[in-house]
Amino acid sequence: MEKISAKEKSIRDLLFNKKYFIDYYQREYKWQTKQLQELIEDLMERFIESYDQSHERTQIQNYGKYFLGSIIICEKNGSRYIVDGQQRLTTITLLLIYLRNILKDEDQKNKLYNLIFSDVFGKKSFNIDVDERNDCMMHLVKDVIPSNNIYESIANIVNRYTEIPNFIPDELDEKTLLFFSDWLIENVYLVEITTQAEEDAYFIFETMNDRGLSLTPLEMLKGYLLSNINDTDKREKAADIWKEQIESLRRIGKDEDAEAFKAWLRGQYAKTTRERKKKAKPQDFDKIGTELHRWVRDNENMLGLKHSGDFYDFINRDMKFYTEEFRKLKEASKNMQEGLETIFYNAYLSFTLQYPVLLAPINIDDDPNIIIKKYQIIGTYLDILIVRRIWNFRSIVYSTMQYFTFNVIKDIRGKNIHDLSEILLDKLKKDEDTFLKNKNFSLHKMNKFYIRYILARMTEYIEIESGMASKFLEYIAPGSNRYEIEHIWSNNAFNELKDDFAHISEFEEYRNRIGGLILLPKNFNASYSDLPYSKKLPHYFGQNLLAKSLHENCYIKNPGFLNFVNRTNLPFKNHFEFKKKDLEERQELYCKLAELIWSLKRLEKVLEGDKYK
Repeated sequence: MEKISAKEKSIRDLLFNKKYFIDYYQREYKWQTKQLQELIEDLMERFIESYDQSHERTQIQNYGKYFLGSIIICEKNGSRYIVDGQQRLTTITLLLIYLRNILKDEDQKNKLYNLIFSDVFGKKSFNIDVDERNDCMMHLVKDVIPSNNIYESIANIVNRYTEIPNFIPDELDEKTLLFFSDWLIENVYLVEITTQAEEDAYFIFETMNDRGLSLTPLEMLKGYLLSNINDTDKREKAADIWKEQIESLRRIGKDEDAEAFKAWLRGQYAKTTRERKKKAKPQDFDKIGTELHRWVRDNENMLGLKHSGDFYDFINRDMKFYTEEFRKLKEASKNMQEGLETIFYNAYLSFTLQYPVLLAPINIDDDPNIIIKKYQIIGTYLDILIVRRIWNFRSIVYSTMQYFTFNVIKDIRGKNIHDLSEILLDKLKKDEDTFLKNKNFSLHKMNKFYIRYILARMTEYIEIESGMASKFLEYIAPGSNRYEIEHIWSNNAFNELKDDFAHISEFEEYRNRIGGLILLPKNFNASYSDLPYSKKLPHYFGQNLLAKSLHENCYIKNPGFLNFVNRTNLPFKNHFEFKKKDLEERQELYCKLAELIWSLKRLEKVLEGDKYK
């Protein structure tokens, strides 16, 4: 084995004017939403631990560090090839591109630019140079989302880039994001392991990943629990149950076994969580997420683990029951199920905290019908809460919602259906975030994903209530046939509306209001989006019901829709023209429609005729 070097490097050290290649057989970018979310939320949590609005920028050097793991580089033929770590480095590059696009500080934008590109002999190229990616990456650098993503790897890159703002708290202002970008490139470290021989690089990779790998917290928990079961037959039976449940969870996803335990233990047992202040120490909720084996051992008395039989029951009864319930919830989150649609909706918005909340009031001796009813109540509550927050420009990312969610868990733990619904109804009644509070809800760069989702839900709702089949999955589906946000006013409409607006900035603000938006298939959007309203209106009639409602013919011989309008008294009307007043009327309609879809009455309807009160 030739010389091997290992050196700790910051993101800046790794990427500033450096160039890396990836061999053709390793070029697929495979990270999904879960991995992106975990990385960004971990980075945000570590940064916020040190950040204070009163700090000067120079104080960032004293902030806490974050270790991103090791990467393996092979230097061959004068070039540097990434053997292990390209998923992380590609994701970091996407984050750097995103920050560069939203920051206004030109010096910082230039600094970030030099971490995205390398400049060798006057020729600029991406720091991670992969031919088939470069066109896509160049679009992203220009803050343009490419549409021709025929390869899965390219589609993954685009999807992860567009998801980045979903996991950055909305309340972070320009200054905070500027500080975060400094901290990211200076205080986030990796260990770069470098060798000159390709075979050595892969030997190191295999050694690090396949040999002597430390036991996971879940494996250590298994050893602790089984070792405390004295009866050999029971220990073997408990081991079989453990194996069966773990394999069942792993068939859902790579880390779902650990996620199941976290949701169960947090939902049923966590009594404390980290305080929202600097240097606060991790508590129950946090420790279960990072060292659940130690937490169980340290809390064995609270868990009732005193004798051999208790440890057996903990696996045979408790663990089997709650991990099976978690598996059912995850299936409902991936494939929409009748009666549990809200679990799918919440999962689509990456609200992973819903699982400990859903499991909190569930008791082992609950009738299956009671369990379903509890899931419906909690899922509906979270659905209303989440969309209310989005509508009022409040974040739903993990770091923002953890403390709130923990308190909800404590309040509803073990509750019966009646008490559960009363508690959650009361919380919603006290919540100041309503749809009518923010009557000017609109589209901006950081909430496009959420706007598309809300439009899909609105369209689905009026179609179902009008007697049509649900097309929600079609409206949110990715790919070439996906639906996109359509501005009813084209970019050029200002010239037609000068009498309504004193300045183009006022026009742009109105144009982006949700009342001026609908969902249309991508090919329609590309063909007609630049046309004036009068030219687009006839084509809207052939689209979904929310778009069709702009046209006068929607109100003729359409009994299902007309019954819906009469039943709800929603101010639907056709619009022969679409001026400022028309958009204001449409905005009012959307606000009232949102109030109806995410109404407190939905929780009450879940309980109607319920014999399990």
